[in-house]
Amino acid sequence: MRLLSALTVVLLVGLAGCSTSDATPETAAGSPSPVPSAATPAPEARNALAGLAALALDRQYAALYTFESGGATREVVAAVAKDGTWRVDIPAGALGGTAGVTIIRLATGLYQCTLTSPAQPVSPTCVRVAERGDKVPRRYDPRVQRLFRQWLPVFTDRKAPLAVSLVQPLAGAQGTCYAVDSVTAALDEPVDVGIYCYSADGLLTAARVDFGVLKLVRHVEGPPSLQLPGPEAGGQPMGMSSPPPPVLQPSGPTPSA
Repeated sequence: MRLLSALTVVLLVGLAGCSTSDATPETAAGSPSPVPSAATPAPEARNALAGLAALALDRQYAALYTFESGGATREVVAAVAKDGTWRVDIPAGALGGTAGVTIIRLATGLYQCTLTSPAQPVSPTCVRVAERGDKVPRRYDPRVQRLFRQWLPVFTDRKAPLAVSLVQPLAGAQGTCYAVDSVTAALDEPVDVGIYCYSADGLLTAARVDFGVLKLVRHVEGPPSLQLPGPEAGGQPMGMSSPPPPVLQPSGPTPSA
């Protein structure tokens, strides 16, 4: 079993005791935690968030987070390496909550991998789902990884159609928190609307969006580089929906005509 070597002892050992979700991603999305309404948007808040997002783009780390969704808590591991590769491990993040999933970006593209854990010991394999600069297709998207990297260029773009305001920190969260809303009527909003919290040096410390609440537990320096946790394989990536129940074959002899 190959994991993030820099985190094996410091961070990932905590995953052995993590509680996995009985709720599927669809259940979590259907009963989201309400996102507090933003206060009056302020230009200075927009500029401050842009500055923190710029720091976050250059931040290397390996971090353990709790993720609350659908009434259950899981532990998510995120890492950004010094060479720009990144990885997010999401237990119970695919197949309706029955499988763990890793999203990892390398120079060769964006991959989805099966995630091994003590509760679900599997041999990880990976499927490329997009080119390096693209997004995970919606049908394969566990969404949690978007909070770490995907929205940072949007936050730094002061022309992006966002309304940003400074808000009170989320309970138990460190750093400064900003409510982010979209000011467009488009179906495909530019970011996940919610509250984002960052430390002064650009580390995401918490987020509250419609599919869950993320909070930092601890972090260490990022590794030099990241590699696929298993071999690249063919076939289709894991979807987000629960797999269909197996078709039961009749037992016993077939009655004669």
